Formats: sequence, C-alpha cells, structure tokens
Amino acid sequence: MKIAFFSAKSYEQPFFEQANEGLGHEFKFIDCHLERSTVEFAQDCQAVCVFVNDDLSRCTLLKLKEQGVKLIALRCAGYNNVDLDSAAELGLDVVRVPSYSPDAVAEHAIALILTLNRKTHKAYNRTREANFSIDGLMGFDLKGKTVGIFGLGQIGHSFAERMAAFGCKILVHDPYLNEITHDYDLVTSCEIFKQADIISLHCPLTPETHHMIDSKAIQAMKPGVMLINTSRGAVVDTKSVIQGLKTGHIGYFALDVYEEEADYFFEDLSNTVVCDDSLARLMTFPNVLITGHQAFFTQEAMEQIAQTTMNSVEDSAQGRKLANQVTAPLRTVVV
Repeated sequence: MKIAFFSAKSYEQPFFEQANEGLGHEFKFIDCHLERSTVEFAQDCQAVCVFVNDDLSRCTLLKLKEQGVKLIALRCAGYNNVDLDSAAELGLDVVRVPSYSPDAVAEHAIALILTLNRKTHKAYNRTREANFSIDGLMGFDLKGKTVGIFGLGQIGHSFAERMAAFGCKILVHDPYLNEITHDYDLVTSCEIFKQADIISLHCPLTPETHHMIDSKAIQAMKPGVMLINTSRGAVVDTKSVIQGLKTGHIGYFALDVYEEEADYFFEDLSNTVVCDDSLARLMTFPNVLITGHQAFFTQEAMEQIAQTTMNSVEDSAQGRKLANQVTAPLRTVVV
C-alpha cells in the first residue's frame, strides 16, 4: 500500500520506517497540511496518514475518494478534524491511535504547572545573565491544594495519580463516570470551578466541550486560579481567558494547544510576525506559558504511534477488521 504522510516532520520518519520493516508499504512524506488544495499530493496513494491540524472536511474527503484513497490513518487520538459522516458515506475507513503514551501528556501538564508555579523558566534566563536574585520568583506549595480535572480517561487518570502524589485533593468531572474507585471526588463542573486552585483539561473536543471554558465558567472559578490545557485548543475560549488574565481572575494559564494553532504550531516562525492577535496577546503575559503541542512528544509515544498506525495500515491491506476504526456514532461522546 502506498501512503501519503501529510504534515510530515523529519523526526517522525525513522519511527514509521522502523514500524514498516517487514511490511513493505511505500511512504510518501509531504510537509504541508492536507486540505482541499493539497489533495493532489496523494495521487496514486491508497492511504493518507494525517495529523491533528490536517483538514478532513467533506470537500477534502470527496477529492481523496476521487483519487482512489481508501484509508485515512490519524496518527493521533483526536478525530475532531474529520467529517466522519462524509467518510462513512464515501466508504472511507478512518483509523486512529486511541492510546500511545498517556503518561507523556500527563507529565507535560505537570511540567507546565511546576514551571508556572516556581517560575523556573524565568530563573533560568536570569542566571544565564548572572542574575541570581529570587525577587518575583515566589511560588506556592502544591501539597494541600485542590486540583480539578475535566475528563478521567487514560491521560486524566495518569495526571490525577501524579497530582495526588504531590498531596493534592483531586476533584473530577466526567459525565461518563458514575463512581470512582480511587480516592477522588466525582463532582459537577460548577464544584470544580468553585473549589479548584488548579484546573487541568483532559477532555476531547466535541460540540458539547467547544468553548467549555468561557467567560461564565471563568467568573465561577476561584480568583487566581491556575488553568492548564493539554487537550484541544477550542475547549477554551481564548478571548475570555485573555479577559480573565487582564482582570487577574486567572492567575496562571498554560497551554500546549490553541484553537487557531494550525497555521503556527509545529513550524519555525521565529523570523516572521505572528498575525494572530489572540496568540500574540497571550505571549505578552508574564503568567502565561505556551508550548507548541509537544505534550505527546516522547520517544515511547512516537514508537507507539508509529506501530499502532502501521498495524492499522497492514490490517486494511490484508482485509482484516480494523481494531482502531472510528465511526460516526462516536461523535455522540460527551465529556
């Protein structure tokens, strides 16, 4: 099977080439996003392998179908960028990587918390210039703080375990859970907003979670709250968060994802101007920490992503059942 990899980066290729050993599939690596205007790069390919910011809307899917593509392999867990109804109508199979390394994302969320709190990034820059003053670097003890978690899937669970180890009280909101076996409290979103010192988002992007963190939610949060987003950018209404930062109601904000990230993240734009006003504004706040969608990025995660993806490709090529297939009814999931 010939596979077109869109949004391909050089660091991904060795992992997929290793996972392809003994299978013999042909790869075509393309560094641009998949969208309607770039579908032609998948000419003569039977499958496309795509990432989080590729556009799999109906128009793109129609052109892929016309070119003979039969399989869409998402090398990620999220599938909000795919029109699943159209894919089903066109007979296009869609597979994903449902789990690769939940620990990687959970640990990155904790790194964001520790960095924002203890300001190690600022201390590093100071000491590089022989400035050893600690004025302005005061943080707080994590022990005894209340952490609110939205979504207790594999990532949320991993995050909860680690924050509990710091001595934090854990509150969880997840509509799919009726009870929790661990020593966490299952509560409403309102209770998390009311009680949590730190709020961490670990839920998928669905119509129900789109802009879940809006101005109303922010006003319900404790003054000075720390907000962490390693899930999907559009779960947060960026403009509302900016207003919350300006008033001081949000004390800290860290994001590894951004709702308009497609034109920016994963690219080196250091010699260009960031034209997105909201992203540029966020970068001006001293209590905001931004990373470019790297929470998943560990060696173990990349190995698992490549192996799971190639297993799905091989299953498709051999006409076997697709274990990681995504179908339209899954869009009813609410977190």
